[in-house]
Amino acid sequence: MNVSKKQETLLLIIWTQTLLATFGSLFYSEIMGYLPCDLCWIQRILMYPLVIIYGVALVKKNVEIALPGLILSGIGMLFSAYHYGLQKFPPLSDAGGFCTNIPCNLQYVNYFGFITIPFLAGVAFIVVFCSHILILRSRF
Repeated sequence: MNVSKKQETLLLIIWTQTLLATFGSLFYSEIMGYLPCDLCWIQRILMYPLVIIYGVALVKKNVEIALPGLILSGIGMLFSAYHYGLQKFPPLSDAGGFCTNIPCNLQYVNYFGFITIPFLAGVAFIVVFCSHILILRSRF
């Protein structure tokens, strides 16, 4: 299936976003030495395949290939929102989440008082999800 220039641009934006998110998570864990909690691992499991999914869709110029990305990014948004809530809202934070090795409410970074690693992941998932919705809307 042929894709329009707009769809191709959106696929490129999505692929770039997923690549940046993947490298960002690896930077924090492998270079900075921050150990990921269980929720971080779930978000990684949802983000990493998106690089391949959208990369293949971009190379093959086929939007249909990328449909699983919409589902993964939607689920990822929910996990990121929950994780961010554990970090920033005391009633949720007291519940502790379900992280076993590293506390879910641990904030390795806190830029400007609100930008944490789950916040960054959430923004990445939102960009992917909303851009994919724009791709779907441009088809009709």
